[in-house]
Amino acid sequence: MENLKGKKVVIIGGSAGIGLGTAKSIALKEANVIIASSNQERIDKALQEIKGQASGQVIDVTDELQVKSFFEKIGTFDHLIFTAGENIMLSNVEDTALETAKNYFNIRYWGAFTAVKYAVPFINSTGSIVLTSGIASNRPNKGWALGASICAAMEGFSRAMAMELAPIRVNIVSPGVVKTELWGGMSESERNEMYTNIGNALPVKRVGEAEDIAKTFVYLLEQEYGTGQTLIIDGGTSLV
Repeated sequence: MENLKGKKVVIIGGSAGIGLGTAKSIALKEANVIIASSNQERIDKALQEIKGQASGQVIDVTDELQVKSFFEKIGTFDHLIFTAGENIMLSNVEDTALETAKNYFNIRYWGAFTAVKYAVPFINSTGSIVLTSGIASNRPNKGWALGASICAAMEGFSRAMAMELAPIRVNIVSPGVVKTELWGGMSESERNEMYTNIGNALPVKRVGEAEDIAKTFVYLLEQEYGTGQTLIIDGGTSLV
């Protein structure tokens, strides 16, 4: 297994949630972590929580020129992780404006697409890319049309990139419900009720924490033989 000590790891979406949890875990392995997100205040707060060598930059992943410039400034690095995303939106198709549906792909899909495009020239050939989808791709519920669509699109993109970018390894993590800021569109009472109801229905009897998913990202950076894989970490959601 690859030792992450001294490796340069870029995490887009690394200022909160799963991205921040992953940044903390990787920094503890003595890697050089660079986090990027759209909000300087969140970056500053995140850097105070990360114990190790870390820096941060503001980037709008929907702005192609910003993304291009970001990677040109960073230069050569080893691993790219993409966890960026807006608040999760649940909506039936008949209640969803087409423009809203199109915009929902801007960060999660097109942001990842753009990041990969401009990162690749700078990633070492022994390095890797790890993207993010979600369990909605293969276990959607009512109101999950957009979530399921974008997760499935990300998984297809990941497999295609594993072939196109070889020998750079490309994998994707598919979490179940995790306690993060992505549920910020709901009230606290609604969130807690959802966490309780979903957690009680799972074999593990709880929903996930950012640290649970972070372990999967670290594993995919350290192992050197897997590529084109979707790792599902969902507390057993797929089973029930």
